[in-house]
Amino acid sequence: MNTKIKNIIYVIAAFFVGVSGTVVVYHYFPYETKTKTEVVEQTKNVISIQESDTLYESVQKVYDATVLVENYNRSGSLTGSGSGFVYKKDEQYAYIITNHHVIKDASSIKVVNTEGEEVNATLLGSDEYADIAVLRVEAKFALLVAEIGDSSELRISDTVFTVGTPVSKQYMGTVTGGRISSKGYVTVSVELDDGTSYMMELLQTDAAINPGNSGGPLVNVNGQVIGVNSLKLVQEQIDNMGFAIPIEHVMSVVDRLEKGEKIIRPQLGVSLVNATSSYYLYKNQIYLDEEFESGVAIVQVEKNSTAYEYGLQKGDVVLAINGVEIEDVAHFRFILYKYTIGDEITVQYYRDKKVNEVKMQLDQAVDK
Repeated sequence: MNTKIKNIIYVIAAFFVGVSGTVVVYHYFPYETKTKTEVVEQTKNVISIQESDTLYESVQKVYDATVLVENYNRSGSLTGSGSGFVYKKDEQYAYIITNHHVIKDASSIKVVNTEGEEVNATLLGSDEYADIAVLRVEAKFALLVAEIGDSSELRISDTVFTVGTPVSKQYMGTVTGGRISSKGYVTVSVELDDGTSYMMELLQTDAAINPGNSGGPLVNVNGQVIGVNSLKLVQEQIDNMGFAIPIEHVMSVVDRLEKGEKIIRPQLGVSLVNATSSYYLYKNQIYLDEEFESGVAIVQVEKNSTAYEYGLQKGDVVLAINGVEIEDVAHFRFILYKYTIGDEITVQYYRDKKVNEVKMQLDQAVDK
């Protein structure tokens, strides 16, 4: 047998020996020779995100405390309507908060609860500047008393909702939701009955507040009243801007209104125009020796008034009260009405190219 054939036989024999040996070893010695393969199982965690899309429980805490408030004239005709809510109840009476402008000039007032019961209400007190009025009805009429909350802890984007009667009686009990739109309070200029303007600190929300919602509650997610809906800024280019009076401001006057007392606010005894208005300055024959970007000019000082007593004169420009710069006439009232009779304030004013200061005690009240 030649060498080439022998080599082929050896290769074939070696191949079969190798295969046979591998099978034998694998069979009799599995744990030592097997390649260990780690199997990794992939676990998929299915996360179900559940979002509570209802304020049902919170709404139930205030819903039956809300009422429809109707304003009737002398002839018995319905002249306007709004909303309100029961905030207090004793054995004999239930007490309702609404807006001043809802019941203004009413000869009679009726309220309707969520079960459709209608009853005449007694007006205990009302304040135009705060835009708050307090009504009283028999205790049995009140189905629920609303819980009063705290607006000072609200944050921008916090969820709120309203309950009220927008547009007409047909939509009584309408609930609308939204968010707090602005951090802290915003100031809004409001026109008063006498044509003058006044600024109010209000909560701003994008919850739908329509005619008829005025006087109703603005409520947090806990079902607590944190504001009283007062007005809606209605302009073609502006939408989703509703306003409410912070509940702390409301409750600060409610006790006195319950007793029929007037809310006493101080006055200086001056007539004013904006120092920036050249037209009204000229019309009132006030000629300033420089231009002002803010402040109010005194047009007239009443004799024996606080301003008269402390030496203020026609033509003086009031620049600040207790260090707070005065923007215009509405802002002047807004700052002054933060104080009460007996308080002392420092008035900064401009006269004859010089800035002066005078301390004065507030001892006269607005006759409203």
